[in-house]
This record gives sequence, structure tokens and C-alpha cells, in this order.
Amino acid sequence: MSESTSNVVYLAIAILDFVIAGWKCLALLRDPTPTLSLITVNFVTSGLVFTMAAPVGYRRLGELTGVPGFATLPVYIGILTCFSLLHLLTMLWDPRLRQRPAVLRRRVTLWSAAYVAAPAVMIVAFCAADLSGPADPLKFNTDYATEPLIQVFLAVFLTTLACGTLSTYRQCRMVKLEDPRFQRALRSFGIAMLFVFGYVVCCAPAITLAALGNHTLDTVGVLGSTFGSIGALITSYGLSGAAVGAWLRERRDIKALQPLWDLVVEGVDEDLAFSVDSARSHRLAWNVGFNLHRRVIEILDGMRALRPWVSPLPAAAVYAAYEHEPSPGKADARRLPERDLSERDLEAAATAAALRDAAQRLQAARREAALRGRPGHPQAPGGPQVALPGEDTPASDERQRLLRVAQALTAPLVVTALRAVRVQRSGSGVSEATEEVSEATKVTDEVSEVSERP
Repeated sequence: MSESTSNVVYLAIAILDFVIAGWKCLALLRDPTPTLSLITVNFVTSGLVFTMAAPVGYRRLGELTGVPGFATLPVYIGILTCFSLLHLLTMLWDPRLRQRPAVLRRRVTLWSAAYVAAPAVMIVAFCAADLSGPADPLKFNTDYATEPLIQVFLAVFLTTLACGTLSTYRQCRMVKLEDPRFQRALRSFGIAMLFVFGYVVCCAPAITLAALGNHTLDTVGVLGSTFGSIGALITSYGLSGAAVGAWLRERRDIKALQPLWDLVVEGVDEDLAFSVDSARSHRLAWNVGFNLHRRVIEILDGMRALRPWVSPLPAAAVYAAYEHEPSPGKADARRLPERDLSERDLEAAATAAALRDAAQRLQAARREAALRGRPGHPQAPGGPQVALPGEDTPASDERQRLLRVAQALTAPLVVTALRAVRVQRSGSGVSEATEEVSEATKVTDEVSEVSERP
């Protein structure tokens, strides 16, 4: 890469690393764990490495220290730091090693000692070397290859990097994790390690020939930095891809829950919302997890507020409509599209129908109260309250349950069931305020009639 291209690429990667580091730091404050700490430090170090490795940063650091090639030392030590952290991370993720704490502790100790000893030797060799004269940010390895102490410096660096990347690649290939997100991260690490090893493959022969006075492969040595940059990008994806995927899923779920929120919160009592901006919270790009949890809590509160208006008829109508089969002799009878619903989806449809019906009853009671000169004080129906389907769902499954309910709000099965309920009420003349649970059994005939209409 040319210097101008290197500046753009390296600084772009540095900005990306710092952004992800900030994101991981916020997650670390909420959930401090050893692995998340390693990941955060890795991104901070990587951002600093690419900032100093960019020719503009490289030259600026040389001006500040008075040694043109000084940036090579912190850059190479930073590279080893990043990949040592990734290597340790893969060992901590290995379930086989976690089952043998003594073996895990021994391996981590040995590799940590190697990753500390290598930079120590590199610092001594670099500081004792003669680095007089200008330094090319992209050709330091070959320009100073004839200096014996720099040869030691580069040999230790490339050897440690090669051993670390290949060991990490082997570890990634061997580890099998139950969580597919972590398994994909390990697969990304493995691919990244091969690219970084490509940097070693390019630099080693170029440095060897340059030490012998032949600079034919200097360009190949510069090409090695491209492999290192690609490896860094793949590593960043492996460490943050799962989190980004979860973030996108949370934003998608917030939008999917919006119709249900509009029905049971905005349409029932806006005071149930966390703030006046709740209706627009799905547009926020930050703290999506908090917004999603808040949205679920608000919806559950709204459903509880609707409880006095819930009737057993809509849920019964949904089950009746689902079980109803058109008569064989009626060619124009339509089959509902949801003929193969799972038990949970059918339960969600029943809940959606009950909530839509309850909201309609509440709005009708509010209009009646307004006509009587008592706006905002609707009279709730008497009798025992009816439980909504799925109210015994564990808290960990509420999000998925509400997503199914939100999706079912406009389903044909729900529309058909509500139509049947209206027919039942208008035909029987039963007052909504005195509706009894036993009347739910009268819905089946009306469902059959409604579902067979063209």
C-alpha cells in the first residue's frame, strides 16, 4: 500500500476499533467479566496500534521522540499484545480446558510468560540498536535489516507472532461451543489468524534478503501489512459481529412490538409509558437493549390495565375458528390460512383477539362516559376478571411471546374471530357489561357461518 492509502485504511480501522472499544466499555460497566475485559483492552490497543502505524501518526511520533523509527517499537509490541489477548481469550472459552482448571491455569501462565518475555527482549534490542537516519513507515523492516540488534528485534517479533497466531488458529479449530454466536466468533478468529500469519510469510523472506543486501522483495514485505489489516478487520468482526447482530435484532423487535404498544399502552393509558418519548424510542440508535426491555414492561403493564375489559369470547372464537373445517359440499367455503399454527402461535392469536376486543370495549365505555358528562371515568364491566392466554409464560420468554402477539394482531384468524364475536353479541343481545364466561361456548356456530362467507 502507498502511504496515502495506508493513512486512510489504518486510520479508518483505528476509528472503528475505538468506537467498538467504547461500546464494549459500556457493556463492561454493566457486566464486568474477564473475557469482556480482554476484548475491550484488545480493541483499545488495536486502535492505538493502527493510529501509530499510519504514516502520519508514525512520522508524528518520530518527531516527538527525536527517533524517526521509534513508532515501530510500540506498534509491534501492541500487535503482540492484541494477538496474545485473543489467544488467551480462546483458551478461556475452551470448555475442555475450563473443566480442567489446573491445565488451563498452566497454559495461560506459560503463554503469558512468553508474551511478556518477547516484548522485553524486543525493547532491549530496539533501544540498543543504531537507528540513525530517516525511516520509511512502510519499509522499516527491510531498511534496517542489516542492523544486528534489529535482526534480533524482528526475529523475536515474527517468531512470537507466528507461534501465537498458529496456536490460536489451532485452538479455534479444536474448540466446539454450544452457543453458535461464539462458535462463529472462533471461526472468524481462525480465518483472521491465517491472514496475520500471511504477514509473517511476506515479511520473513523480505527481511532475510534485505539482511543479505538484496532488496528485491521489499515490496512483498510492504504487502504483508495488507494481510495484517485484513486479519484485524476479520478479528473485529469476530469480536463484535454477534453483538451487532443482537443489536439489530433488538431494534427489529422494538419496531415489531410497536403495533402492540400502540394498542395496549398508547390506546389505554399514556401514563404507562416510561416517558413522553416512548412512542419514538424505537428510533434511538443507542441503548437499544434498555429500550426493548422498557417496551416489554410497558406492554405488560398495559395488558394488566386492560384486564377488567377482557372477555372470554374472542379467545374462544379464535380456537373455534381454528378447529372449524369447511363443509365438504360447499365449494365456496374458505379455509383460513393459519391451518398449521403451533400451540404458541395459536395462543398468541387468542391473546391478540382478546386484547383488540378489550381495547374496543374500553374505548366504547369511554365514549359512553363522555356522553354522560364523566369523561375519563369509564365504568368497568362487573364480574370476575378473565385471564389472558399465556399469562403463565416465564419472564425469559415474554419477549418472544409478545412478538408473536404483535404479529397476530392483524392475522385473518383474529379478524374472523372478532367478526364472529360481533355477530354473537348483536344476535344474542347480551350486554357487554354483564357478559359471562359461559357464553363463550355459543361462539362456534357464528364462527362457522362467518368463516364460510365469501
